Amino acid sequence: MGQKIERDHQRFRKIVRGKVKSNLSKYISRGELIGKKGKDLVSIPLPTIDIPQFRYGNKGSGGVGQGEGDVGTPLGPGQGNQPGKGAGDQPGGHILEVELTMEEMAAILGEELALPRIEPRGKKNIVSTRDRYSGIRQTGPESLRHFKRTFKRAMKRQIASRTYDPRDPIVVPIRQDKQYRSWKEVQQPQSVAVILYMMDVSGSMTDEQKEIVRIEAFWIDTWIKAHYQGVETVYIVHDAAAHEVDEHTFYHTRESGGTKISSAYELAEKIITQRYAPDQWNVYAFHFSDGDNWGDDIPKCIELLNEKLLPNLNLFGYGQVESPYGSGEFYEYVHELLSERDNVVCSRIPDRQSILDSIKEFLGTGR
Repeated sequence: MGQKIERDHQRFRKIVRGKVKSNLSKYISRGELIGKKGKDLVSIPLPTIDIPQFRYGNKGSGGVGQGEGDVGTPLGPGQGNQPGKGAGDQPGGHILEVELTMEEMAAILGEELALPRIEPRGKKNIVSTRDRYSGIRQTGPESLRHFKRTFKRAMKRQIASRTYDPRDPIVVPIRQDKQYRSWKEVQQPQSVAVILYMMDVSGSMTDEQKEIVRIEAFWIDTWIKAHYQGVETVYIVHDAAAHEVDEHTFYHTRESGGTKISSAYELAEKIITQRYAPDQWNVYAFHFSDGDNWGDDIPKCIELLNEKLLPNLNLFGYGQVESPYGSGEFYEYVHELLSERDNVVCSRIPDRQSILDSIKEFLGTGR
């Protein structure tokens, strides 16, 4: 019975994965998948899936094939055209929430967008210890007893002592017959990474643009964390000056000053040099802006990118979140670097419907 329930559960999980994949763009653009993270889970409302169950009605109330009705009359609640009469006293339909782990969500994202796996570059590792059962010994807990080896030793002993009867093949192991699995600790190095998020928080960036950045950063995090055991995150906001902040401040700060993008690049380069040596860490940097920048600052930005940042990054992604208040010209300057650098990605994000395509542009390099 337990195996049947497990098979049914696995089949239901496949249905859920199919529904999530087919509606991934909708869920991402609406931000529904990030409504409730918990510790490691994402809650996804799926109103079109219902868990099979028995429902009992009142005795004599009729059912399929009973009572009045015409051919073609739909079955189920809500038949007939009855005008509303205020608040009702009957329970309504419920939306089913299905919980998926972050690993499952990363897998669905990778399958849907055909994303290549990331190839780590940095050499710094964290070491995890894992037990590997690779040997046999004479003593151990009964839970680790090797049944096949124990049975063979017992049979050999009984045959040798002529106590084994083929007509009554009973094999009874004794203490010296028992064999147990033994283990040893295996150290497995795991690569680590750091993600630096930079965002323009000047007056031209609206709350809607920040929400687009929040959704996109969530999915970038999900994919990169699926490839590394240790991931740290740094948040930098800037207008005419740049500051390192926490995650909450990153998405809720708004300044009224001008925009000087080079200040963010200078701070990012300083943080990388002091805390995340590129030969030890896999370093990712993503910058989101509406493309407005102080004109005389652009040459300095390109110089910082070419000489300081790009040589030390696995990937640099520039996302231009379209704004009615920004000029958008900075995109063109970064785009010129694509022909010279294979670790640069540019993406235009005019609205929420463009988030999925932008994620594919950022993560489709496999870096």
